[in-house]
Amino acid sequence: MLTVRLFCAAGMSTSLLVNKMIEEANKEGKEVDIVAYPVNELDRRLDGVDVALLGPQVGYMKKKAQKIAGDAGVP
Repeated sequence: MLTVRLFCAAGMSTSLLVNKMIEEANKEGKEVDIVAYPVNELDRRLDGVDVALLGPQVGYMKKKAQKIAGDAGVP
């Protein structure tokens, strides 16, 4: 199973994106665990995560997010 965390500004559109990601993974027969969290929880939500993604609305935090996730060993 692939564990993905999507970090955003906690907007409604992110839940739509998560649902579409899960739907597409299911179509391809892939087992995924995808959950969205506010970006301010990034440092607390990386345990057991395979990949962390940023929503476009928080793209300005990319460098900081890469540092936090990279330190936790998460791409």
